Amino acid sequence: MELQQRPEPVAKALPAEGLARLRRDLERAVARVCPPALADRRDDLVQTAMIRVVELQRRDPDPARLTPAYLYRVAYTALIDEMRSQDRRREVALEDTEAPSLQPVAPGDPERSAGAAQIARAIRDCLQRLVQDRRLAVTLYLQGHTIPEAAELLAWDGKRTENLVYRGLSGLRACLATKGIEP
Repeated sequence: MELQQRPEPVAKALPAEGLARLRRDLERAVARVCPPALADRRDDLVQTAMIRVVELQRRDPDPARLTPAYLYRVAYTALIDEMRSQDRRREVALEDTEAPSLQPVAPGDPERSAGAAQIARAIRDCLQRLVQDRRLAVTLYLQGHTIPEAAELLAWDGKRTENLVYRGLSGLRACLATKGIEP
């Protein structure tokens, strides 16, 4: 009968000087990939990358894997995850969105631009006519959130959120149809 070994503590997998060197290497990698707009998040990105590397080392302690290219890739994926997370968290009031941003339009086409503005006004008007819970669920859905993400943001049950989105989109389509706009 073979005894199951417990995972080696991080301190044994990477000694203190190894952790310090790893952190310096990750700081350099994050500095290379981090845009100036996220400069204030660099320490968080280093910490996220550090956690990922340490977890990997805990599962499979192979110091040869910690090449500069690998650390760069870890820093890059931590940055991408942070940017995606910020996009999901970004809150914009419905009234603050400009009509052209709702539908991309070529800058030199005033007819399409006017049409897009008209559609955007119709969508905002129809959204305002929805019951508040449906409006919230549909707005998050239209902003690109998945139903599970919207449920989490609204602290609702997933099935409830799914039903509100489904019914809200149905109501939105019906309202837009009365205005002569077919999706």
